[in-house]
Amino acid sequence: MPDYDYDLFVIGAGSGGVRAARLTALGGKKVAIAEEYRVGGTCVVRGCVPKKFMVMASEVSHAIEIAEGYGWSFEGTKFDWPTFLEAKDVEIARLSGIYAANLGKAGVDLIHGRAVLRDAHTVEIIGKGQTVTAEKILVATGGRPWRPESLPGIEHAITSEEAFHLPELPKRILIAGGGYIAVEFAGIFAGLGVETTLIYRGPNILRGFDDDVRAHLAGEIEKRGIKVILGAQHQAIEKTDTGLVNVLENGMRIETDVVMFATGRVPHVKDLGLDAAGVKIDADGAICVDAFSKTSAENIWAIGDVTDRMNLTPVAIREAVAFHETVYRNNPTHFDYEAVATAVFSQPSVGVVGLSESEARHSCPGEVDVYVTRFRPMKYAFTGSDERMLMKLVVDATSQKVVGVHIVGPEAPEMIQLAAIAVKAGLTKAQWDATCAVHPTMAEELVTLKEKQSSDTNAG
Repeated sequence: MPDYDYDLFVIGAGSGGVRAARLTALGGKKVAIAEEYRVGGTCVVRGCVPKKFMVMASEVSHAIEIAEGYGWSFEGTKFDWPTFLEAKDVEIARLSGIYAANLGKAGVDLIHGRAVLRDAHTVEIIGKGQTVTAEKILVATGGRPWRPESLPGIEHAITSEEAFHLPELPKRILIAGGGYIAVEFAGIFAGLGVETTLIYRGPNILRGFDDDVRAHLAGEIEKRGIKVILGAQHQAIEKTDTGLVNVLENGMRIETDVVMFATGRVPHVKDLGLDAAGVKIDADGAICVDAFSKTSAENIWAIGDVTDRMNLTPVAIREAVAFHETVYRNNPTHFDYEAVATAVFSQPSVGVVGLSESEARHSCPGEVDVYVTRFRPMKYAFTGSDERMLMKLVVDATSQKVVGVHIVGPEAPEMIQLAAIAVKAGLTKAQWDATCAVHPTMAEELVTLKEKQSSDTNAG
C-alpha cells in the first residue's frame, strides 16, 4: 500500500472543512488542512458572523425610534463607523483564532497557503515549495461573490466581501440584487443612515421564497426608508467627480457613492487543479458529488458551498459529519436536505422552514390548507408605526401535517429554529393547535391560527 504523508488532506478551513478535519484527527488519523486566507472561512471571516454584527449595529437606530415612543429621549446619538469596524475585526480575529486553536488541539496540521491538486493524491502549496500526498482528499473551498465582469464600469463596484472593510461609511449606496445578501445589506446600510437604493431585475425580491413572504418583505423594507426598484438592471457604471452614476437599462440614472453587487455566489474552484485529479464539475462550476459527497475521483470528496447543494453553514457542518461517518466510521451517512430552516437577516427579518405554498400545491397529493395572519407587533403599539408581521402555515390537507412555516418580522429567525423541530418531526396542525400559547408573545400566533385562507385542489 502506498505510503502517504497524510490519511486525509482538507482544502479549505471553513466551517465544513474544519469540522471534518477535527473529527477525523480525533479519530486517530493523520490530517492536514490548508487555507489560503484566514481560518474560519466565509461564515466566520466574510459572511454570516460579521454580517450579523453589522445587522445588530444597524438595528439600534430603529430601536431608538421605538424607545422614544415609550418615553425615552436621546440627545447627541451618533454612530462611528471606524469604532465599529475595529470592534468587529477584533472579534473576528478572536473567533478565527479559536478555530485554529481547536484544529491544533485535535492534532491537525494547519497549512497557511493555497492548495492545488496535482493529481488524485498530491497537493502543492503554491509559493511555498511544498508538496504533500494524502490517501484521501476533501475539498471544502466554499463560494465567492459573482458579478458581471463584462459590465462597463464594473471595476468601480464592490461585493459583500469589500463591504465589511469600507474605509468610511458612504452617504449613498446602490445595491444590485434581490437575494438574501442584497436585502440584508440594504437593511444594514439604511439602518446606519445611508441613503439606500435596491435594484433587482426580477418582478420581486427573494426569488424562491413564498410569494406572500416576498411581497410582504418588499413593502416592509420600503417602510424602513429603502428605495426598491424592480425590473431593472445595470447598463453601465460611470465614475464622475461627484460619485458613481448607475445607468440602468430602463433609462434611469442614479448617482451614489458606492455600488455593491450582490448578484449571487459561485463555487470557488478556479485554479484548484480539479482536472488533474479527475474531479468533474457541472455547467455552473460546482463539484459533482453523490449522496455521500463523493466526487468522480475514487479518493476525493467535497462538501459545502463548492458543491452548490444547499449553501448554508450548518448544512456544510452536517455534511462534514456525514463524510466522517461514511469514510472513517464505516457508517454510510448522508445529510437529509428536507425541511432545513433558513433565515434572512433583513430588517424586518425572515424565517422559513419547509415548503412554500406554491411548492406544496405541486408536491402534496391532494389539497393544501393555508393559514395566514398579519398584525402589528405589540412593541410598536406606542410608536405609531404601521409595520406589520406576517405568519403563514402551509398544511397538507390529506395528512394534516404542517409542511411549511413562514415568518416575517422581529425575531423571526429565533422562532423558526423551534418551529423547524415540529416541521421536521411531521407534527400535524391539530398538534400545533393543542400546544398552549405563551401570552403575550408574537409566537403564540403560530398555535392559535384557526381560519383557513384557502383550500384548493392541487393544480400541478
